[in-house]
Order: sequence, then structure tokens, then C-alpha cells
Amino acid sequence: MDDLFQQQRPAVEAVLEGVTLLAGFADATSLLQALPSIEAVAPFRNMVTPGGKPIGVAVTNCGTVGWVSDRRGYRYQRHDPESGALWPAMPVSWQSAASEAARIAGFEDFTANACLINRYLPGNQMTAHQDKNEGDFGPPVITISTGLPAEFLVWGESRSGRPTVIPVYENDVIVMGGPARLHYHGVRKLKPAAMGRNEHRISLTFRQVDMSHVRELD
Repeated sequence: MDDLFQQQRPAVEAVLEGVTLLAGFADATSLLQALPSIEAVAPFRNMVTPGGKPIGVAVTNCGTVGWVSDRRGYRYQRHDPESGALWPAMPVSWQSAASEAARIAGFEDFTANACLINRYLPGNQMTAHQDKNEGDFGPPVITISTGLPAEFLVWGESRSGRPTVIPVYENDVIVMGGPARLHYHGVRKLKPAAMGRNEHRISLTFRQVDMSHVRELD
């Protein structure tokens, strides 16, 4: 049933004002070839919220800056707090895919300098949140989905009410910008894989961070 649904979707769909789904746009197999080298330098880890609550989804970063969460707050910084080293460089193919997805969705001149890599296992979810640490809310946020299918949830300027549910599959891309740039969004609890299928979901989320808002903490 999922396969039939995927085949019937439009290639580009304006799901909400400022939220565009590019169905099957990316080439996950090719993009993920670069992941082992990134992970070797900056392994996946489970960060904690400023309140000390563990985040269930394991993350890592690549790019000029990386997103960090710990008891000192949410922020972007140039160095991996675990190793002290710079984050791995963003693969050119990743940056190009993000820029082209942004262009198709109507956002010209998007150049990502940060990519947050999330690894979801069955049972993991991402609660409703805003992306508001980038300093500049003009550029969109681009998310490429790989592996297990998921349900991407979009609320509005608050978390009240029922969210819009967007099924996403491997190679799908979500672009959020313009009036939806600060909308609350999340990912519903990931369902287990069918036999013989990928056992996790990797999402690549690209952002264009204002470097004047980058904070380095010892």
C-alpha cells in the first residue's frame, strides 16, 4: 500500500504555505556513502536538553558549525564538545542537494553551513519544537529523509491543536521557510521496520546559520 501511495504523489507539493514536500527528490544511497567518514570523526551521541533530559534520537553534525544541546542551552558552535575538534566538513553533494531543493521550493541562494544528522530507531520520536537558534530566519530549513518511513508533523506558531501530518519516505525532502519558518514541527514515534527493511531512519537537516550567533563554550 505504501509503495502505491508513493507512486501517486506529485513530485513537488505545497503542503502548507511555506512547507514544500519534494517526493523522491534525493538519492539517499549516494548521499549516505559519506556518512561513515563523518561518523568516524564525530560519532553519533545522545545529547541532553538544558533541563537535563536525555534526547532519545542520536545526533551528529557536519559543516562549519554544528548544533549542540546540553545543560548550558541550545546553540551552534564550530567545535565538537566531545572531542574539541572542528566538525567534519559538509560533503559537497549534500550541500548541492540542499541548495537545489531550496531553489525548487522558491528559496534562491540557500547555502547550508550546518547539517544536523539525526538517527531514529524504532520507538524514537521528535517532540514539537521550533528551529530558532540560527539567528537569521530568512533562509529555509531543509530535511532529507532516508531509511524507514516516518510521519513529519507541522503545527503553527504554537503547539496547540492537531498538527498537519506529512508521510515521508526515503529520498523525500521537506522544505520549511517563509511564513512556516518558525512553525512548531516534530516526528511521530517511528514504527518498527518490516522484515528485511532498513532498521532505522537517518534525516539530514540543513540550515544556514548566522555566524554572529555562534557561541563557543569551554
